[in-house]
Amino acid sequence: MANLNPNISDSRPVIRQLDETAINRIAAGEVVERPASAVKELVENAIDAGATRIAIDLADGGKTLIRVTDDGCGMTPDQLPLALARHATSKIDGSDLLNIHTFGFRGEALPSLGSVGRLTITSRAQGAEAASIRVAGGREEPVKPAALRAGTVVELRDLFFATPARLKFMRTDRAEAQAVADTVKRLAMAEPSVSFTLRDVSEGGEGRLVFRADSETGDLFDALRDRLGRVMGREFTDNALRIDTMREGLRLYGYAALPTYSRGAAVAQYLFVNGRPVRDKMLTGALRAAYFDFLSRDRHPAAALFIDCDPTLVDVNVHPAKSEVRFRDPGVARGLIVSALRHALAEAGHRASTTVAGATLGAMRPEQTGARIYQMDRPSPAARAAAYQAQAPGFAELSGSFSGRMVEPAPGEDARRAEEPPAETPPESLPLGAARGQVHENYIIAQTADGMVIVDQHAAHERLVYEKLKRQMAETGVAAQALLIPEIVELSNADCARLLDLSDDLARLGLTIEPFGGGAVAVRETPAMLGPVDAGAMLRDILDELADQGESATLQARIEAILSRVACHGSIRSGRRMRGEEMNALLREMEATPHSGQCNHGRPTYVELKLSDIERLFGRS
Repeated sequence: MANLNPNISDSRPVIRQLDETAINRIAAGEVVERPASAVKELVENAIDAGATRIAIDLADGGKTLIRVTDDGCGMTPDQLPLALARHATSKIDGSDLLNIHTFGFRGEALPSLGSVGRLTITSRAQGAEAASIRVAGGREEPVKPAALRAGTVVELRDLFFATPARLKFMRTDRAEAQAVADTVKRLAMAEPSVSFTLRDVSEGGEGRLVFRADSETGDLFDALRDRLGRVMGREFTDNALRIDTMREGLRLYGYAALPTYSRGAAVAQYLFVNGRPVRDKMLTGALRAAYFDFLSRDRHPAAALFIDCDPTLVDVNVHPAKSEVRFRDPGVARGLIVSALRHALAEAGHRASTTVAGATLGAMRPEQTGARIYQMDRPSPAARAAAYQAQAPGFAELSGSFSGRMVEPAPGEDARRAEEPPAETPPESLPLGAARGQVHENYIIAQTADGMVIVDQHAAHERLVYEKLKRQMAETGVAAQALLIPEIVELSNADCARLLDLSDDLARLGLTIEPFGGGAVAVRETPAMLGPVDAGAMLRDILDELADQGESATLQARIEAILSRVACHGSIRSGRRMRGEEMNALLREMEATPHSGQCNHGRPTYVELKLSDIERLFGRS
């Protein structure tokens, strides 16, 4: 009868020691997944060598050529063979694998690259002669003299030629080149003082410049802001909030965008730990939690955040690619991100992103027909000011009606207006200006000192009511509804223990649970505002989120979703005409309320247009 299990044989298996080439190729499968992985390892080596200028050249998406040139400390001729030896490194002495201050420390990158491609290293240290060493498919050649002024040049050709099966998993040249560019940009964001250049030399010659970032000067935040502007765009830095806070040995700094500057996918989220770009599920979950009250589910925040801490507080030795980290106390790191971002968003007040105005102007700008526009010469500033003053109606006249009709002042109104003392602060000088009218019974038009503001009255008031309800809930707590018959939910012993550990936090949100023996819990109270709920399904949702993120905001999110709906129904409805004092009161309350620049779903509540932009629309600039 044939053996149905191929892993079972009649002969006894023999344990063999793999040769060095096979070991390096296995390591390469973990360290070098694609050309972008090779670029990451080589650039990190250059940064660790103290380089201030790093140039990366690639051809065919990095499949046929990757060349990294730096001006770092270099290597002496006798160090070159050692650099290609597995687990040989200058980064650590091996005594403490938690106290790591450099990018690389495993000593696997160069021998792995040499085992799957054709690798040439040319280097020169100060006071030594330049030398070169070559290894192809794991076969190393002797060290030879070379010509190089300073630093190191690492050239990798024909990646994965020694393991052709890996080539079948490579994507198109364009996709691989894009992955390389993303990797270089991430590393450039973490090192503002280092110059980076990325060129595509597929066609030969000097090639095509793909990315360039010159070294930035100034203090930490000025240099970081300029570098982020080069990588993420000026729109991000113009609409980003500065973050800088510390807690229990962890420092968080960087920039996070306003909720109205959001993205349709999580493509503008960059997280770094001790200068190392990471893709950590716990950190991205914290970023999402900080914004969950301001963005709808289909929108994602934009941020570049850096966590610096003592190396002993974080383990970067979790994965060979070093893209994952593990904090000694992950709750502190997560709480630091959530609290710092929420504090920064609260301090931003009613601010909304400038991209909203840009999109508005783009929608309003007429298509160019090619016809020449003729207009009268512009009057002098003095004449224009006198004409405006003569034409401008009084504020009380405008505030009498906001349906587009002018209203005559009441008898004696002019005399009373003359007797009133002048206001200390003109309404136009306030951030959201003075209300001048209402159009389509939903949009408030306000005049500012240097432009105008268009406010969505329903969206704005919805946010104000929502923030008021949240404050009331924080002060008085969540009302709980006692169940006539407690609901018994059967769980595993481990899940039961995890929920009971959170029982105090759940009780503050109106959900009271008690142990019921074994793996069961008894639900005695539920949040009153949720009405009838399936307690078992809710507890399982909380457990799923705990398993995924280590912390659950499911119950709080459901409660705040109810508050959001209440705020929506309790706010000023579209189609309601408002008096002038009502509109101005709404503007003043927006200025005093945090997060009033966006509604509960992340949409802007107002658009600000500068006078210069409006004049350009009419060809007056």
